[in-house]
Amino acid sequence: MVRVKVCGITNLEDALVAAASGADALGFNFWPGSPRYIVPVRAVEIIAQLPPFVAAVGVFVNEERPKLERLARQTGIAAVQLHGDESPDEVAALAASGLVVLKAVRVGRGFLPQQLRAYRGVAAFLLDADVKGQRGGTGQTFDWRRARAAGRYGRLVLSGGLTPENVAEAIAAVQPYGVDVCTGVEHKPGLKDHTRLRAFLERAKSVPCG
Repeated sequence: MVRVKVCGITNLEDALVAAASGADALGFNFWPGSPRYIVPVRAVEIIAQLPPFVAAVGVFVNEERPKLERLARQTGIAAVQLHGDESPDEVAALAASGLVVLKAVRVGRGFLPQQLRAYRGVAAFLLDADVKGQRGGTGQTFDWRRARAAGRYGRLVLSGGLTPENVAEAIAAVQPYGVDVCTGVEHKPGLKDHTRLRAFLERAKSVPCG
């Protein structure tokens, strides 16, 4: 089955509902510019109450490496998800430090799958829609055919406009390692709609994925 990450977690209730519904990972946004920003001390409280096999992922945008590494240690996150303009060398250095690194890549008109070859040590690439001025959580899809072509360069986590209504189609089209959902299961930024969240996880987990 495909792995599912629920991003933009800001409160314990949403986290526990997602975990109980089958989420493999939860995303905590440590970028102050996000409407889903969570202060690290609050993230620590939530992460401490997660089931043992649900991973916590920290989302960062152009964060300085010393601060990022410190936050990773303090919060106990299992992986870092980089949504900024981090260079391949910066990404490789973080991976070499022992962190599990997911690199977010925006897929727009200029996207070329082979550009992913430049990143070394990346555990997975998160492919998201390229929306000017936004670093994720756009609620918009992109051409999934381009995403599938990128799979030859590493594990793919598909993001961007996924909903309970389209996630099965997206998984069938791309055959990703995982999917990431945020906006599609919210009733407002940072607060999940539990009915839609459960429906998303049920449908995502029901699709065979190679």
